[in-house]
Amino acid sequence: MSCITRSTSVRRFNIRRIAIIGAGPTGLAAAKYLLAEKAFETIDIFEQQSEIGGIWNYIPNIVDSVPVPQTTSHGPPEKPIWPEGASAPLFLNPMYDHLNTNIPKDLMSFSDQEFPAESLLFPTRQDVQAYLVKYSQDVRHRILFSTQVQGIQLCIEDNQERWDLASVSTITNEASLRTYDSVVIANGHYSVPFIPLVPGIEAFHSEYPSIITHSKFFRSPTPFTDKKVIVVGSSASGLDIGTQISLVCKKPLVNSMRTSPPFKLGQENKEEVPPIAEFLIDDRAVRFGDGRIEKDIDAIVYCTGYLYSYPFLKSLDPPVVTNGRRVRGCYQQLFNTLHPTLAFIALSQKIIPFPISEVQGAAIAKVWANKLELPPKDEMELWEKKRIEEAGDGTSFHVLGYPKDAEYINGLHHWVKSSTVGSGKEPAFWGEKKLWMRERYAEIRKKFVETGGHATSMEELGFYFGSSS
Repeated sequence: MSCITRSTSVRRFNIRRIAIIGAGPTGLAAAKYLLAEKAFETIDIFEQQSEIGGIWNYIPNIVDSVPVPQTTSHGPPEKPIWPEGASAPLFLNPMYDHLNTNIPKDLMSFSDQEFPAESLLFPTRQDVQAYLVKYSQDVRHRILFSTQVQGIQLCIEDNQERWDLASVSTITNEASLRTYDSVVIANGHYSVPFIPLVPGIEAFHSEYPSIITHSKFFRSPTPFTDKKVIVVGSSASGLDIGTQISLVCKKPLVNSMRTSPPFKLGQENKEEVPPIAEFLIDDRAVRFGDGRIEKDIDAIVYCTGYLYSYPFLKSLDPPVVTNGRRVRGCYQQLFNTLHPTLAFIALSQKIIPFPISEVQGAAIAKVWANKLELPPKDEMELWEKKRIEEAGDGTSFHVLGYPKDAEYINGLHHWVKSSTVGSGKEPAFWGEKKLWMRERYAEIRKKFVETGGHATSMEELGFYFGSSS
């Protein structure tokens, strides 16, 4: 992370009331750091589900239609779905039946709460959700459950930014309007699936509406039993979902990808092919980039990620999202440059999200409490311009990976600690052992899977900090 310069033009905030959108892990972490600063009167957390956890709060697949293609993130807030007999409506998320994290628990955890010793080294989704429920206990009374944010409108009062937040109860449909001095956006970026516009895909989907789906709607490999399946994508979800399906589908599973992943699973049941170049209605087929045609396809699962989407911010001008590939006007992946009373948390990809949300929460708390100063607007805009030159103007803008994520965490840590006013909550920091784990975690994960997925520590797999492993 580049050095954050001190401002030569001090901007003073007058923040007393804060809204946090989302009670997933990042929203919970932000709330704890804001509370620890002891500088704010009101901190409300808005959560449209009836429980905390974000993507870790498992929801069965309750949707039977998939928009194909899906290339825009613009649209209204998600509609609540009422399963039969439910006491509160649900909103679909990407969590599936059998999922272990791809991050070891000692690296994944918040700095002030460890996973139980008996948890697997790469915990199950159930263990992560239980961990988050425990983590949420001291802020649950601040959460407005089953409350969906419909719109957030900027207004100026006495030269101060204010935010009018309109919300609705998803149970009673009762509408509310509250005003806040600042807003933290922590609703994640796993709501709007991205399915690319490929020649012929619309006509193909119209003819065969049940074939194309997205990883967001995957729950179990069972529906793919004895079917000819193509999985598109080679990221973490594509790798894991493809492996699960490959055990039950017709062999081999066809894995369409742009680049071959360095870490592979279940390759004995998979065949790597180039990206799909065209959909062919005749013979229920696709043509790949190398000219090969695959016929009689039963299912195609797109594991192609998601678009950034904030339908409740549609009134902002300029918009924070245009094509859904990144958040615009965002300094240090965190503060809105035009309106720094608006902050986004955990936008980055290929990161370890829990500790990043901690250090970001700490930075937000210090800045809004006037204990740290942001640089002038032109310097923040220059940072964004340089980031675009370095990483591009699409999703790669938010991609960190190792070692950039480590530099980001420790850089924000040092900036937060440079404040000599007040104490607050200690921000995350990666020492030598955390850096060692981060550098090797894909290798550790591979060994975990190869040995049956039962280890509860790295040492069981032969990885010892300080050794040559």
